[in-house]
Amino acid sequence: MSTATKKEHKSNRPERGGVVTLVEAIRQGLWEEMERDPSVFLIGEDVGAYGGAFKVTDGLLDEFGEERVIDTPISEAAIVGAACGAALMGMRPVAEFQFIDFISPGFDMLTNYAAKCRYRWGAGLATVFRGPCGAGVHSGPFHSLNAEAFFINTAGLKMVEPSTPYDAKGLIKAAIRDPDPVLYFEHKKLYRLPRLREEIPEDDYIVEIGKARTRREGRDLS
Repeated sequence: MSTATKKEHKSNRPERGGVVTLVEAIRQGLWEEMERDPSVFLIGEDVGAYGGAFKVTDGLLDEFGEERVIDTPISEAAIVGAACGAALMGMRPVAEFQFIDFISPGFDMLTNYAAKCRYRWGAGLATVFRGPCGAGVHSGPFHSLNAEAFFINTAGLKMVEPSTPYDAKGLIKAAIRDPDPVLYFEHKKLYRLPRLREEIPEDDYIVEIGKARTRREGRDLS
């Protein structure tokens, strides 16, 4: 049973590029990858009818249908397991944790299964596990976690956390195309921060995972 009551959605396809917030950039990236590759689908709590807790997936259900935008029960372990199983069958799931605090029920599956598939039988799991993290928006003790330290030393898991709209879109697209599992953390304080708004390209682009960029050169720190 879904955690949300389905309601009417008007088609709300985002324009490509433009001056956007971080949350709008992620939504653009998800939408474009679902258009580009029919094996990409979304799964998580309230990602469909409600459009996501922070509206990252708003409008995607109407555009792509219930088979590709799947609302789940409140069971993070089931979300991770379903995503891993689908990836083994050749799909490219994007699994959402409503808040990254609740990633812990899926910890064993993430670290002992998803992360090790490449090393156990040479087959990676092309899966993205994404969700909002961090404090600063009065979310309380159970909705403000930074979970990076739990996974940073786990071989087989890639982790990204964008800080600009350009990187947010480029990294979500790169994560979806990656042949191995990627943790995609989104600091909720940055979602709609006005000073982070920036223009991003209309053309298709990715930000390569694992490759650093020099933002500003300095005498003491670059």
